[in-house]
Order: sequence, then structure tokens, then C-alpha cells
Amino acid sequence: MDLEETVFTIISHAGNAKSMCFEALNEARVGNFDKADEFISKAKDELNETHEIQNKMIQNEACGKKQEVSLLLVHAEDHLMAAILSKDLIKEMIEMYKENKKYREMIINE
Repeated sequence: MDLEETVFTIISHAGNAKSMCFEALNEARVGNFDKADEFISKAKDELNETHEIQNKMIQNEACGKKQEVSLLLVHAEDHLMAAILSKDLIKEMIEMYKENKKYREMIINE
């Protein structure tokens, strides 16, 4: 895989992951926690794909095969980091929605 193909593969997987995280948040907002968890799981799978690509690049560099650092590569890494941050924050927000639901149910049942 050449650099350009690698970069666009990273961007694609990262974009998919980020979209899935926001779908998860939308599902959690309306109380569909099982569906939200499914979207987060799928997002993790997408991010794992990007980590495999990154690991190969790191291994190649460690073996002396230096990779050109281009603006496109930096852009791809930026997309990846945004997707990872989205996943982490949205997972926490989903947990807050779950706790809020439990709290509301507890108040209603009193």
C-alpha cells in the first residue's frame, strides 16, 4: 500500500468510527443503550483497523524504512485522534445517560 492509499484508509476508518460514536450518542439520548453499545463496539473495530496500519508504519520505521511525513499523513493522524477522543468522551456521556436513567427510575419508584 502506498502512502496516499494508507492515508486515505486511515481517514476512512477514522471517519467511520467518529460517525458511529455520534450515532451511539444519539441512541443513548433516547434510551437505546444496547444499540448505543453496538455502535461503540463497531467504532472500536474501525479504530483497531487504523491501529494495525499505524503499527505497520511504526514497525517499518523501526526497521530503517523511514516514512515521509506529509501534510496528508498529518491530516490522517488528526482525523484518527479526533475519532479516538470522540469515542472516549462519548462513552463517558453514554454512561452518564445510563446513570441518569437509573436515577430517574429510582425517583419514580419511590
